[in-house]
Amino acid sequence: MKILRYVLSIATFLLAVYGLITKKIEFNHIMIFLLGLTMLVMGIEEFQKERKIIGLLLVGVFLFSVFVSIKGFLLR
Repeated sequence: MKILRYVLSIATFLLAVYGLITKKIEFNHIMIFLLGLTMLVMGIEEFQKERKIIGLLLVGVFLFSVFVSIKGFLLR
């Protein structure tokens, strides 16, 4: 899980840097989706550590970011 969290975080970071440098927003919905997946992995890790409140909060952030990224896919 730790490796998956790092890979998703690095991919999200690279897409964010690309968007800042080029001023293009064409990959923002993908970046938000990857950020949501990162939050899901972090939420699962928190559930495994018996921290249910933080885990629920992170899963809620995942659901919201997936909703936003789907809206981005549909509006393009």
